[in-house]
Amino acid sequence: MSAAMRATTIFAASALLLADATAALAASEADYKAAYAAAEAANKEAGALRNQWTTTAATLAAAKKAGDAGDFDNAVAQAKEAEALAKASIFQATSEKERWKDMEVR
Repeated sequence: MSAAMRATTIFAASALLLADATAALAASEADYKAAYAAAEAANKEAGALRNQWTTTAATLAAAKKAGDAGDFDNAVAQAKEAEALAKASIFQATSEKERWKDMEVR
């Protein structure tokens, strides 16, 4: 595993753990809307970099479904996870933009 891939994996895992830790408190509809908006913004940025992950879209859909059902704790957790995934895809896109040149064909 290359250093860039290892860094991407560590970043994504850290972001997911952070998202889970912050979702421990009871959430309101306002919390859900804020978390969902942040996740959508990060996903849109990933799209601009042409590196959206399919797991992000699925997690956003799960957040919307939970929010529509009134399960705001789950909705916030899903939205934060989607934001973390989108940010990880942004990190991957930016870190690997030039890193491919460092690879050596063996």
